[in-house]
Amino acid sequence: MTVGEVLVKPLSLGNRPLAEQYRASFGAPQVTLAAFDLGAAEAYATIRNDRTIGPADAIQLACAAAAEVDLFITNDSRLNRKNVPGVKFISSLHDAPI
Repeated sequence: MTVGEVLVKPLSLGNRPLAEQYRASFGAPQVTLAAFDLGAAEAYATIRNDRTIGPADAIQLACAAAAEVDLFITNDSRLNRKNVPGVKFISSLHDAPI
């Protein structure tokens, strides 16, 4: 889901080189793509108890929580104020420590 969201803009602009650059970044060894499995579904149900978090964001956060990620980076600055069990840090892209 995340990869698809990231690719929307460059593909809608016809910018295939940028889309390919994004695809390659998701294949980097330090990047893990987490599946929406049973553990993520359980985390999703808990996260959705906070009705200020929409379904798409909850799916992405649930996958991150199930994978016990250290850092979740988002363009939605509202999310960096959330506490999600299983995710150590949530940071806006602008403030990300990378």
